[in-house]
Amino acid sequence: MTATTDSQVPAGSVVVGVDGSTHAADAVAWAAEQAALEGRRLVLLHAADAVSATASLWMASMAVDPGQVRHDIEGAGREVLAEAAAGVREARPGLEVVELLQLVDPRQALLDASTAAAVVVVGSHGRGPVSSLLLGSVGVAVARHATSPVVVVRPTARGVARRGVVVGVDGTAGSLPALEAAYRQASERRLPLTVVHCFWDVVAATGPAEVLAPTAADVEEIRLLVGESISGMAEEFPDVPVTVELARGLAEEVLGRGSAVHDLVVVGRQQHGPVSALLRGSVSTAILERAACPVLVVPGAD
Repeated sequence: MTATTDSQVPAGSVVVGVDGSTHAADAVAWAAEQAALEGRRLVLLHAADAVSATASLWMASMAVDPGQVRHDIEGAGREVLAEAAAGVREARPGLEVVELLQLVDPRQALLDASTAAAVVVVGSHGRGPVSSLLLGSVGVAVARHATSPVVVVRPTARGVARRGVVVGVDGTAGSLPALEAAYRQASERRLPLTVVHCFWDVVAATGPAEVLAPTAADVEEIRLLVGESISGMAEEFPDVPVTVELARGLAEEVLGRGSAVHDLVVVGRQQHGPVSALLRGSVSTAILERAACPVLVVPGAD
């Protein structure tokens, strides 16, 4: 492995936010595996807000040296990066790693990185009032606005039999980027894929969300719609075993439950404008903040 320090994100790299927390370590492990699978560089990014002019004036009035504070922040950041890089070096020798320290708002650092990255990976929570990069709100904000796909790595219970990758689709072209990403993840990780289409009707309005039996009647048109939407992907990824599930009810309920028995949940969002149905309000809360496995959020087509 080569460990280097750089000032910008190399194009096509896997970027992961680090802050020294346990959640960040989980994110680094996931990102390192992804970088190894795809033969990409791994960028370890630590960001912390710089000392503002207002804060500098206040510190000066309290006989605190703003320059020393900035120096301490930088030093702590370098230690966090060095520790994370050492862990990757031990686990994955041969993987190229870039250590990147930025004194900017963590959200902005990750969003800027997403313009060059193949994927941005963050943990679900962080630590510390100033230097924390991985607070839950950061993950949600980046997932909603990043240019690249974003993975929010949630804690995963051990000892649970899992069923591979699950992706939510609506049968339209808007969900194709998420569908393709799910197929690719399943292929790279040699996992099965479950394609879930959720719909709403009178029955759904009167009861909890439920996955229908494969023999369920009166849903043949929906089944055909989903089948047509995945036909091209099945040809491109013939190695991926696929199961199609239809479910009545809200996507957040179905995918939220599914996260407990899958390795990865994949959802899509619109590239521009309001957040799409799969990621609005309760979905972003239920999936991104309470999922029981990592969640991959994929921007839709323009």
